[in-house]
Amino acid sequence: MLLDTVQLVEGGRFREAEIRALLSSGRWPSRNPGQNVADLKAQVAACVRGADELRRIAQGQGRAVVDAYMGHVQDHAEAAVRALIGRLSDGHFTYRMDNGAQVSVAVTIDRKARSAVIDFAGSSPQLADNFNAPLPVVRAAVLYVVRTLIDDAVPLNEGCLRPLTLRVPEDSMLRPRSPAAVVAGNVETSQVVTDALFGALGAMAGSQGTMNNFTFGNAAHQYYETIAGGSGAGPDFDGADVVQTHMTNSRLTDPEVLETRFPVLLEEFSIRRGSGGKGAHHGGDGAVRRVRFLEAMEAGILSNRRRVPPFGLAGGADGAPGANRVERADGTVEDLPATASVEVGPGDVFVIETPGGGGFGQ
Repeated sequence: MLLDTVQLVEGGRFREAEIRALLSSGRWPSRNPGQNVADLKAQVAACVRGADELRRIAQGQGRAVVDAYMGHVQDHAEAAVRALIGRLSDGHFTYRMDNGAQVSVAVTIDRKARSAVIDFAGSSPQLADNFNAPLPVVRAAVLYVVRTLIDDAVPLNEGCLRPLTLRVPEDSMLRPRSPAAVVAGNVETSQVVTDALFGALGAMAGSQGTMNNFTFGNAAHQYYETIAGGSGAGPDFDGADVVQTHMTNSRLTDPEVLETRFPVLLEEFSIRRGSGGKGAHHGGDGAVRRVRFLEAMEAGILSNRRRVPPFGLAGGADGAPGANRVERADGTVEDLPATASVEVGPGDVFVIETPGGGGFGQ
């Protein structure tokens, strides 16, 4: 359901009746409007809390002081990035996805100005599928990569981007035009952009490069999780096993809670030994996750790195690509591509093997 410029709060009142009516309308209404309303109320409450805290600080310190320190924080971030740029070198990298698209990026350093140009020319045109990423997703990925390369305690803010010129071709998969489908842009393409930037800078090998978005549900239940994998190795560190890498920042439901609230059994969640790429520094291993269904449901997987493996750098080996399959109750096995939707019945097991990270150095 796509809602465009819908007012949530009017005169201090959350427009619950109106929102519920909207969620219950249309060709594909929401399956659980109450849950959606609760989510929206939580988001509004978070915004209100943030606004209240800003007012409290401004009342205590004065608006001018608060504005000044906001400026100081951004100036500090800018200085930290300019210092970082002095240690970086030009580089370029092209990283393909399982659907045949590619993200290309070139980094050009101006040491005198202590600035850099990050150019995504050569990336695939706007896609017919949903792996397009809106420009803000690309900016967020660039901001993240730059911040991770700075050792100092610098809060994420717009000052980090002042020394950077970002060039993203219009009508590309990284700057699509409406109404392009973009649901996989934030969860999947962002990972590819991040890994490509790290590759161009020679900072680290490819991490698992996907969030392994796993969903299942029926009329009574709906569930969505992302699954950890291996992180890439770098010049002076090994990759980590089974961690949420880069753009995920999410946590799995506890097994006891999962099995209490949903008609499933979590049969296995283990380290996929040997899936990390070898090298002077080895990539982290991915995971094996097996979920057995006790009721008929529809399950879906939205992923990447099932055909194109996470890359190694400086002679390091690639990580192992991931795999998706359903092991049926009758003993048959159905292999699935990176993106798939499938009907499952009682006794069927959905198996997800997440990719390992690439190795670094020989």
